[in-house]
Amino acid sequence: MSMQKNIIDEVFPETLKVLSELIKFQTVSGTSNLALIEYCEKRLSKVGASSFRTSDEAKKRFNLFSTVKGKGKVNGNGIILSGHTDVVPASAKEWSSDPFISKEKNNKVYGRGTCDMKGFIACSLALAPYFASQNLKKPIHFSFTYDEETACQGAPVMIKELKKRNLNCSVCIVGEPTNMKAVQAHKGCYEYSTHFTGLAGHGSAPDKGVNAVEYATRFINKLLELREELKKREPKNSVFVPPYTTLGVGRIRGGLARNVIADQCVVDWELRPVVPEDGVYVNKIIDAYVKETLLPKMRKVYPKADIKKEIIGEIIGFNKEEDSQAINLVCNLTGDNSREVVSFGTEAGLFQEIGISTVVCGPGSVEQAHTIDEFVSYEQLKKCLALLIQVGDFAKN
Repeated sequence: MSMQKNIIDEVFPETLKVLSELIKFQTVSGTSNLALIEYCEKRLSKVGASSFRTSDEAKKRFNLFSTVKGKGKVNGNGIILSGHTDVVPASAKEWSSDPFISKEKNNKVYGRGTCDMKGFIACSLALAPYFASQNLKKPIHFSFTYDEETACQGAPVMIKELKKRNLNCSVCIVGEPTNMKAVQAHKGCYEYSTHFTGLAGHGSAPDKGVNAVEYATRFINKLLELREELKKREPKNSVFVPPYTTLGVGRIRGGLARNVIADQCVVDWELRPVVPEDGVYVNKIIDAYVKETLLPKMRKVYPKADIKKEIIGEIIGFNKEEDSQAINLVCNLTGDNSREVVSFGTEAGLFQEIGISTVVCGPGSVEQAHTIDEFVSYEQLKKCLALLIQVGDFAKN
């Protein structure tokens, strides 16, 4: 324990430095994260890591996958330390200080992404030299992805490449903020935007136009009916709160003025399935309602009227396993056997789907994620370092 404390004391200042540098990269979802990826790759290459990148089609946003093999002869399946590089937007006017310049106060680090989830990435990078100096038998991989906040767009691209390269990994730790407790399950997250195209006209003659807002309202009413039906489909022994699949309408945009028939409208909505079948159930019914009920009425007036569903992302859930190597490992190393479930989504289910035992565990609380004056505490960062040092020791066996 004293040796571990010595390592933490030695590495902690570097962790704060790395975190400060990571916060400066304004990697808001949808924007380029290339500068941050180059920074991470450069740090890892200095300790002998081998790396490859994957990207979106526009070559604007990138994933990085790096491997440290240490000084030993690796012969076992690797351990992945996984984090997303993007952050949600932040308005400087609302924050107490510049959200993209880290500020240390009262043993906390403030800044956009400190908690979600550059704190975990900083801990991983700060410990990379330590991992590289050890006689590892299992390689340690660093997986840094783009645009997790917008329906996990980067991780599937990364995982496709992992499968192509036949990289064998036995454990993945997704460092989302969980107060360093092992999370063993979360719901899926399916996000959609449904676009309505009608026919504009003067508000005094509603029968001569097709009001996109009004048809969007009928669509929303159908979604709300399905929301009630989902409650009746609650699985037995569900581990979630609430225990059933939820459905929500987050935003509606459309129309020009109160006296103009709206020719455009968009409805943003989401599902958080407890089982994949619920996603299939909702989409089948709502798609049929659009095709068989709404569109015929719209096109009777205006043949070019349309309704199109845009799939923002369909993130599979992270399922509880009775005997999970990753969960058992983290619980054993932290000494905390509480195995939690959460309502927010992560990339964990994507790694689990390809056969990698996965756990969600990282510094900070989700209560600080996405908030004004987001922060992570020194205590949480040190707990993360302690866990990762032990992961490095585990990789030597």
